Amino acid sequence: MVLVDTNVLLDVATRDAKWFAWSSRKLATVINAREAAINPVIYAELAPSYRDERDLDLNLVPPRDFKRLPLPYSAGFPTARAFLAYRKAGGSRPAPLPDFFIGGHAEAEGHT
Repeated sequence: MVLVDTNVLLDVATRDAKWFAWSSRKLATVINAREAAINPVIYAELAPSYRDERDLDLNLVPPRDFKRLPLPYSAGFPTARAFLAYRKAGGSRPAPLPDFFIGGHAEAEGHT
């Protein structure tokens, strides 16, 4: 299973001048292999750009193409480790960023 990062989906949705082609190819590969997945963090990051859930589901992350995975409790520890590394490297955010939860989820469950 491949947990598709929000940025890849936004590149496709916005037809980003720099990243659209790369993101589209990568996304098509995982969708065609039936390996594309999202979690509630990814869904929440995408939601502000859409009118409602139906609009988001129909236009960017249709359930037929994206498996919906719950954010597992076990993602908490790798998320915290990534956040601590970020803070030690000079990061100033007071709480873990969404990307830390996405990466923690992928690590905890062995997803790409």
